[in-house]
Amino acid sequence: MQKMQEQFSAHPSLDISENGTMINATVEVNYDDLIPNNVNLSEDRALKKALEAWHPGYIDWWKSMGPEGFQESEVYLRTAVGVDPAGWATFGYVKMPDYRWGILLAPQEEGRTIPFGKHKGEPAWQEVPAEYRAMLRRLIVIQGDTEPASVEQQRHLGKTCPSLYDLRNLFQVNVEEGRHLWAMVYLLQKYFGRDGRDEAKALLGRRSGSEDRPRILGAFNEETPDWLSFFMFTFFTDRDGKMQLESLAQSGFDPLARTCRFMLMEEAHHMFVGESGVGRIIQRTCEAMQAAGITDPYAIEAIRKLGVIDLPTLQKKANFHITVSRDLFGAEISTNGANAFNAGLKGRFRETKIDDDHQLDDAFYSVIRLENDQFVTQQVPALSAINARLLDDYIKDCQAGLNRWNKILEKAGVEFVFSQPHPAFNRRVGEFAGLSVSADGVLLSPDQWQQQRDRWLPSDADLDYINGLMTAVTEVGQYAGWIAPPKIGINKQDGDFEYVCIDKPERCSAERETDAIKNR
Repeated sequence: MQKMQEQFSAHPSLDISENGTMINATVEVNYDDLIPNNVNLSEDRALKKALEAWHPGYIDWWKSMGPEGFQESEVYLRTAVGVDPAGWATFGYVKMPDYRWGILLAPQEEGRTIPFGKHKGEPAWQEVPAEYRAMLRRLIVIQGDTEPASVEQQRHLGKTCPSLYDLRNLFQVNVEEGRHLWAMVYLLQKYFGRDGRDEAKALLGRRSGSEDRPRILGAFNEETPDWLSFFMFTFFTDRDGKMQLESLAQSGFDPLARTCRFMLMEEAHHMFVGESGVGRIIQRTCEAMQAAGITDPYAIEAIRKLGVIDLPTLQKKANFHITVSRDLFGAEISTNGANAFNAGLKGRFRETKIDDDHQLDDAFYSVIRLENDQFVTQQVPALSAINARLLDDYIKDCQAGLNRWNKILEKAGVEFVFSQPHPAFNRRVGEFAGLSVSADGVLLSPDQWQQQRDRWLPSDADLDYINGLMTAVTEVGQYAGWIAPPKIGINKQDGDFEYVCIDKPERCSAERETDAIKNR
């Protein structure tokens, strides 16, 4: 821990960009405290004591439910040292249990007012409004519960990593999800008294996939059994996280808004990991097809003999993760969503950039509904359709990523197009929960759905094939045969950089100390 502190203080200027862009950084976070923070935690003794009491339980949770088998490995990680977008993080080797999780809020905006709902224009709340206490606590708890859940879902993936580069990216996502848990726990403990302390304890008590103590949202109880699932999760499910955080970043409760604004800076990397990961799989498949002279993307058996993942199977995996992630938005027509917006607690995606009155008393919004066995578009009160609008924004945001995947195919001359399934496809929550609907939006009988399911979602054989490819590649600079190397290393590192020291962590420890000395 002392070495980490020395490293941070040793860098007046830090290269912090994941793609290698040089950015000047200003250290704003107090790393002398057990819990790094920029909220003057030392001045609130009761809160400091409560968080320090929660800390050992968190470390126990991390060691038991965090990445399995790599607790003693030195990992080349990014750690936040400030909240200014122009410079906020540094890179260095650290063992994950020693990672400096902290509490970081974006700077307070002087004179900020509530931007939406019935309190629009009033000063933003610095304390919890009594009438919305239960609703606000619930929003924070749900957001907080997703963070450790994804770590639990991904804890076994290190055993089958396709490269040290990818292994490091997995761990980077994991430690930042852990920091996001700290962010929500800070809000609970500071602003909700005994109730908040109880909720913070419960966040460490639930377990992803547990029958007795499952995580709150269904998607966070699904397995992440392979690296394709991980890449799809970070692209689609973390994108839901982006939409939810953007909505909460508009909140009239200012501490929540400030917390989420900073979390969004870290969340961007998680989606990059997913989008680039799937993109590299597509690239490798195209390369293998071209080398073998295969032009038909549906020649699945022949393509699989090349040791790569065929494009139709990638589409089916995307279909699954898209629909599971869509369920996270809740019911399209929702009283809870309307109440949270009206109260000024949770806005819409990029609320301040929407050209309307931000109150929606007389506004309407178009939603897709099922009527007489036909999908129709209806105008409904905009307040009740808050969730529907956020889901529509999510679908648009996903499509931008799919378009970039399709550019890879277009450049390679492969005639295949990735697409999103119909909004009613494979839904368990909301307007279309439990309906049997094809990926292209045809209403089916339950028997028809069962007969054709494997056309649109991964079959057992598909999953077995993917699982069979999952063999760990941990040689420096080497990559599994089913995924292409990245175009650029993390923080401009060379292709043979040792992102994770597995067998001999002292090598990375020595390099860490050398780098710190160099930069003094």
